[in-house]
Amino acid sequence: MQGQDWVEQAGELFEAAMFGGDTSALDRSDEVLDAVEARLSMARGKVLHVRFLGGLEEDSQELAFFERAAELYRRLADASGEADALFWIGCWHQVVKGEGATGRPYFERSYALASSVDDRRTMSYAVRHLGFVDRDAGDFDRAREKLTESVTLRREIAFRPGEAAGLVALAYLAAETGDRPAALQHLDEAEAVARSCGAKAVSGWVEEARTSMSA
Repeated sequence: MQGQDWVEQAGELFEAAMFGGDTSALDRSDEVLDAVEARLSMARGKVLHVRFLGGLEEDSQELAFFERAAELYRRLADASGEADALFWIGCWHQVVKGEGATGRPYFERSYALASSVDDRRTMSYAVRHLGFVDRDAGDFDRAREKLTESVTLRREIAFRPGEAAGLVALAYLAAETGDRPAALQHLDEAEAVARSCGAKAVSGWVEEARTSMSA
C-alpha cells in the first residue's frame, strides 16, 4: 500500500464511521494504520542499524522499533512481517550488543514463521545468523550447514547480492577451519556473483577477505 493510498483509505474509513454510522470501519481503520505503523517502524529500525554499522553509536530506539513492528505484525496475523521483525530483534542482540546466544531464539522463531509462509528471503537471513551463533560457539560443522542453506535459499529466489554475501561468510568460515582452497574458491564465486549484479559493497568485502587471508 502506497503512502497516499493509506492516507486516503484511513480518511474514507473515518468518514464512513463518523458520518455513515459504519462502526465496523473503525476496526478496519485500525488494521490499516497498524500495517502502516509496522512498516514505518521496520524502516526506522533498519536505518538506525545501518547507521550503527557505519560507525555511529548504538541507538536503543532501534530495538524499540523492531519490537513494536513485531507486536503489530503479530496482531495483524502477518507471519512474514513478524518473522522479519523477529530476525532484526535477534540481529540487534547479536550485532549491536555482541550477544549471539540472546539472539538465537529470535532467529529460530523467525525461521519457523518464515518457513510457514515460504518466505525464503527471511529464512535465508535467519539461518545465516544462526550459523554465526554456531560458529561463535565453536560448532563449525553446524555453522557451515546453516551458512550453506542460506546461500541455497538466496539462489532459489535469485537474491544475488545476498548470495554473494553468503559466499563471503562461507569463505571466512573455511579459512577459520584451515581449508584455504575452499575459502579462495568461495571468494572467487562471490566476486563473480557480486560483479554480475553490481553489488559493489560485497565486492569490497571480497577484497577485504582476500587481504586478511593473505596476511
